[in-house]
Amino acid sequence: MKKVLVTGMSGIIGTVVKERLGNLYELSALNRRDVPGVPTTRADLADLEAILPAFEGVDAVVHLACHIGADDEWDGMLSTNIAGTYNVYEAARLAGVKRVVYGSAVGVVMLYQKEEPFGAIIDGRYDEAPYPPPTITRNWPVRPFNLYGCTKVWGETVARYYADAHSIPSVVLRIGRVPDDDRPGPGRDRDFVTWCSHRDIAQAIQRGLDAPLKESFVVVDATSQNKWGLWDYAYAKEAIGYVPQDSADDYR
Repeated sequence: MKKVLVTGMSGIIGTVVKERLGNLYELSALNRRDVPGVPTTRADLADLEAILPAFEGVDAVVHLACHIGADDEWDGMLSTNIAGTYNVYEAARLAGVKRVVYGSAVGVVMLYQKEEPFGAIIDGRYDEAPYPPPTITRNWPVRPFNLYGCTKVWGETVARYYADAHSIPSVVLRIGRVPDDDRPGPGRDRDFVTWCSHRDIAQAIQRGLDAPLKESFVVVDATSQNKWGLWDYAYAKEAIGYVPQDSADDYR
């Protein structure tokens, strides 16, 4: 079985990986607290020397650990999202890891909502928007929603650098909202744009780990197949074979 290290396994998506993919890979965790049933290295991502043992003998890494915060929580984002992401890639390089799946976020482009028809779609004003909705592709300039989104842009750039300079293939997943209860939130119009089910995020990560890659660096939107989704579902299928199975609209 492929040996896969998951950072941030105690989070929502990390828990989904453990529960849905644990029978497919030999999983280990890099986490601040123990993950029951999974060999865990407890360390702070900001400490490169402390995290190095977690990468020994690992085939692939799923990097999910991050600090999600408001703009006034910069110190936490700087430590985990900026320094921590660099350390993950550097540790992967030193250990000879063959692939990294990086958990980015659709927030790297969500400030397109300042323009129409994106604002109307995200606000749920569908009568003011065209259908099918326009697609924000990986080739569009990034427009982060907040400083957290900016740190995810940094992570994508680090992934690109290590793919080009150090030949570590990376699959960047721009992940939508993955709620703990696996349902779009009532009254959250943007959930009908960004929602991603547990089944779909598990599939996206599995495909990110296993799909043959035509390029060493790919950026894929990882959301469910939502009617008003703004995401490039066709490229996700082409690049890694990801075809979402669920839709937020089933919960309207």
